[in-house]
Amino acid sequence: MTLQELKSKIIKDLTPTSPSPKLDAEVLLSYCLGFSKTELLLKRDYEIPSDKENWLRDATARRASGLPIAYITGHKEFYGYDFIVSPAVLIPKPDTEILVERAVDVILSMMDARGENLLTVCDMCTGSGCIAIAVAKTLLEDERVPPEQLPKFTLADISEPALDIARRNVAELLGKSLANSASLDNSLVLSRFNFVRTNLFDAITDAIKYDVILSNPPYIPHTMVDELLRDGRSEPRLALDGDITLEGDRALAPDGSGIPADDGLAIIRNLIPQAQAHLAPRGTVLMETGEYNAEAAASLAEAAGFNTEIHRDLEGQLRVVEAWIASSLRSSQ
Repeated sequence: MTLQELKSKIIKDLTPTSPSPKLDAEVLLSYCLGFSKTELLLKRDYEIPSDKENWLRDATARRASGLPIAYITGHKEFYGYDFIVSPAVLIPKPDTEILVERAVDVILSMMDARGENLLTVCDMCTGSGCIAIAVAKTLLEDERVPPEQLPKFTLADISEPALDIARRNVAELLGKSLANSASLDNSLVLSRFNFVRTNLFDAITDAIKYDVILSNPPYIPHTMVDELLRDGRSEPRLALDGDITLEGDRALAPDGSGIPADDGLAIIRNLIPQAQAHLAPRGTVLMETGEYNAEAAASLAEAAGFNTEIHRDLEGQLRVVEAWIASSLRSSQ
């Protein structure tokens, strides 16, 4: 079967279930054959080998069942970098890029103010590690940041399989990709990364403080998670459901009514005071939330003694809550 013939069949098979059958077909073909988008156009008559045709038919069936393309290929681009993903982690989303952008700005500002003292950064609920790694790579690509001044990063998550994916991404994106760089010591860069399995900050000693705490915690209301998983999203509930207690049970509404919580903020209610306890003087917390509960999350932070600002994502939706202690010096915008 030729490339064009199989592409047409894949599009036809995916049209009933996928919102983007043509794009899905192109991604699967490009990944399987190693062709660029241009090559897919120029090699319409290419005869696809039988083993690759079998893989593409199987991949199409999995996509038709609702499995995301990223889980089929095992890769997802985020912030211009190619991340390894699996069903153990959330698929990185463009909305999260605003958190990376703001984190880089905050860190650069702190570096200017604090000279040669190494900053410490914690990426709590790290998942694939995409936030911390994108921040680190962006800093390393900035000529104002000497490699020896790269902050120390702690990547923390409750899921060991997620941490395994984060370790692989650090090795690929900050190890192998830097190995041939004449200006960067990849062993130095890798030494700046530490991985901790922990339920929020439970396994991190009280004495450890961070200049910057980043987090994309579970923040989706429980009933919304049910809907997302029902449509075949296939991402881990553990990384989505914000209405779960630290013990793993369904949280109750904070008003004392005894009804199950459904605002997506149960984990954030625990995260905020724990982050505060582990925040260094003049530190900053950057936390992703949903557009529907960002203001409530900011109010929770303010009740704990933080000043806050909410940043909008690429679509203009409220997305990232920035929090800092009112008595500390604010990082410049």
